[in-house]
Amino acid sequence: MCSRAVAGMMRGMRVAILHDYLNQFGGAERVLQTMLEVFPDADIYTLLYDRDRTFGIFERNIKKTSFLDIPLVRRKHRAFIPLMPLASDLVTSDEHYDLIISSTAGYAKGFHVKGTYHICYCHSPLRYAWEIEYLKNLSFAPWMLKEFVISPIAGWLRKWDVHASTHVNVFVANSKYIADKVRSYYWREAQVIHPPVATDVFYPEMDGKGGDYYLMAGRLLYYKGFDIAIKAFNKLKKPLKIVGAGPEAAKLRALANSGKIEFLTDISDAELRKLYSNAKALIFPQIEDFGLVAAEAQACGLPVLAYRVGGGGEIVTHKRTGLLFNEQTPEAIESAVREFEAMSFDRKAIAREAQRFSKEKFVRALRDVVRSLGFSHVA
Repeated sequence: MCSRAVAGMMRGMRVAILHDYLNQFGGAERVLQTMLEVFPDADIYTLLYDRDRTFGIFERNIKKTSFLDIPLVRRKHRAFIPLMPLASDLVTSDEHYDLIISSTAGYAKGFHVKGTYHICYCHSPLRYAWEIEYLKNLSFAPWMLKEFVISPIAGWLRKWDVHASTHVNVFVANSKYIADKVRSYYWREAQVIHPPVATDVFYPEMDGKGGDYYLMAGRLLYYKGFDIAIKAFNKLKKPLKIVGAGPEAAKLRALANSGKIEFLTDISDAELRKLYSNAKALIFPQIEDFGLVAAEAQACGLPVLAYRVGGGGEIVTHKRTGLLFNEQTPEAIESAVREFEAMSFDRKAIAREAQRFSKEKFVRALRDVVRSLGFSHVA
């Protein structure tokens, strides 16, 4: 172990956590919240911080934000993607930390905050750099101009992202799917630690009668496949509840014409737990880096019907905790629903299997990685 790490242990370990932006509360923010249970005094560096949208959870730990941290950008951050590498480069600190952990889907690993070791918990390599479809709905460049505007931006972002990866000593990926991308894009190996499910919050809570509805949940973004499922349920004429908000909301509401598709917003964790517990199944047609929604649903004993590529294929055990389908089409979802309704699933067994995604397991694995760097005193 290097002398700086020894010195850090002797005076009390100083930790900085770097997070892309804190203007929403989703799966990445739940991971950050758990990291702070391990390192409650860590300083947080982030591009944007919105106290209201993150419920004040991170208030005491915020150390520094970027020049982009203004109300307009907090509300419309995707429109400012070309400025985020510059903003990331300008997030600096005169302090030296014993340990830096970046919790990132792109930018935070590029912050110029000094530390002895840098662990990157990678939710995804920078999507807008490597998967150009993620740029599809950006307001600053219509998709029809992709060859002239979006493709050059993506190429520049790739170069920046590869360079930012050189700041990292150890990569940890949230799934095997992302570990493969880390190997492909950065030529680095990554240990897999699945994101934590709060199993004290998400557990089976049947209301005694169960519901006749299917469920989807998450940010209403185009890549999550809500439109595909809506088209399927328009034909199936079965109840579907969609929990979430996002830029696709108006488009999706207009698409739903069966009279049995309901949109829900501002749902508490307790309300979501009941929705998970009493639904027939979760519909999960997207390619996710991991897919915390699917893991939470299983912790509540809910079977998941998922597209087999990406996190869904790692979370769902076919015909035991749900079903996997092979195409992102309404027809594939219709077929999966019909197959599902001819089967039975042990909900208690599904909830037990979801314990592999527990917060306790995540915390133990994160501590093991930190200890492997020589910080043997980590509790």
